[in-house]
Amino acid sequence: MTQTSIAVLLTCYNRKQKTLDCLDTLAQQSLLEGIKLSIYLVDDGSTDKTSEAVQQAYPQVNLLQGDGTLFWTGGMQLAFSTATRDRHDFYLWLNDDTLLYPTALKTLLETFHQVAEQGTSYTIVVGSTQDPQTKEFTYGGVLKGRWFHPCQFRWVKPIDQPQRCDTMNGNCVLIPHEVVELVGGLDLVFRHYAADFDYGLRAKQKGCTLWIAPGYMGTCDYNHPRLRKQTTKSELSDQIKKLEQPKGIATEDAILHPFWEWKTFTERHAGLLWPIYWLLPYRRMVWMTSFGKRKEQSA
Repeated sequence: MTQTSIAVLLTCYNRKQKTLDCLDTLAQQSLLEGIKLSIYLVDDGSTDKTSEAVQQAYPQVNLLQGDGTLFWTGGMQLAFSTATRDRHDFYLWLNDDTLLYPTALKTLLETFHQVAEQGTSYTIVVGSTQDPQTKEFTYGGVLKGRWFHPCQFRWVKPIDQPQRCDTMNGNCVLIPHEVVELVGGLDLVFRHYAADFDYGLRAKQKGCTLWIAPGYMGTCDYNHPRLRKQTTKSELSDQIKKLEQPKGIATEDAILHPFWEWKTFTERHAGLLWPIYWLLPYRRMVWMTSFGKRKEQSA
């Protein structure tokens, strides 16, 4: 029987129990005969003894070390580049706070082969996750929004059959080696957010297709924070100072990406009018700053 090799790629930082729980669900997967899992985990400088706990519980894991500056993209790309040197058939992106259901990998593989039979083997299969308590959708496949806003996206809930999407969250994604050879790895210009969206869009530009697997593959809390609305210039200024940090800043509406990272994203994916879409998310900050100055001058 031909063996199918899957490299599972994860990165973690200071959430030991979540990482162990995630690895537990990998160990409990209902896999068909001939499926071999190889796990590549990057510990980006954890101080909570994550590495020691993983080595003790799962000594077969390929444990790689970071220095605390990798964040999601750097950690995942280190795992990605290491795994590709060993040449696997598939690469599974997996967030360490995602707990897979027992049949998740089986469903992802079955979806890939179902789509490949239609002549589209250059395809990415996206797994959807749901909140562990409410069972509401949290992460998965994404479609572009209205035609006049190419950088606006909407999530697509899974149904009982595969469905196409434009890009994806990187929480649970199965990528065949052929796609990796064509598209390459994650782009380190995006340090924490947007690298997964960028990868899916680049893959589609190169002729790959992206499909959402039927049903939910596991649970994952929605973990993008939302801050209260800033109402003063000083509050806004404090947040602007944080804008170039890898995680950007959270507003009551959305995550604002670091300025130059978002510039790269819109240059690639927003067409000729990219400067408009680059500056659009920051319009409220500009308005609030100007408004605050006027209020100070009139006081």
